[in-house]
Amino acid sequence: MAVEAAGGVVLRDGPAEPEVLVVHRPSYDDWTFPKGKLNPGEPALDGALREVEEETGFTCRAGAELPEVRYADNLGRSKRVRYWTMTVTGGDFRPNHEVDKIRWISLPDAATTLSYPHDRELLTSV
Repeated sequence: MAVEAAGGVVLRDGPAEPEVLVVHRPSYDDWTFPKGKLNPGEPALDGALREVEEETGFTCRAGAELPEVRYADNLGRSKRVRYWTMTVTGGDFRPNHEVDKIRWISLPDAATTLSYPHDRELLTSV
């Protein structure tokens, strides 16, 4: 595997139904789930929690592991991303060089907002 990454599908109770956190990355102009590459030797769950905090400012508690996602990245390398459901335990969003905006949206709205088919497919596992 050329690229190993991990991230979170962060959920909260919304006014009428559960909501999921999606992030906007200005460098790609896309909407996706928070995720990133693992550091050498880093356990995937540790990396997932770290990446979510780095990209969003939120500390989280991990729940169930979701099905892994595999695709070719923008450089054509094979990439595997492991995801966990997560809930926020603290922190505040701070725009940064990787993520400039976030949205909390319903699962049906996320299915039309997410930029990538593999993210929309992952959403069906939540």
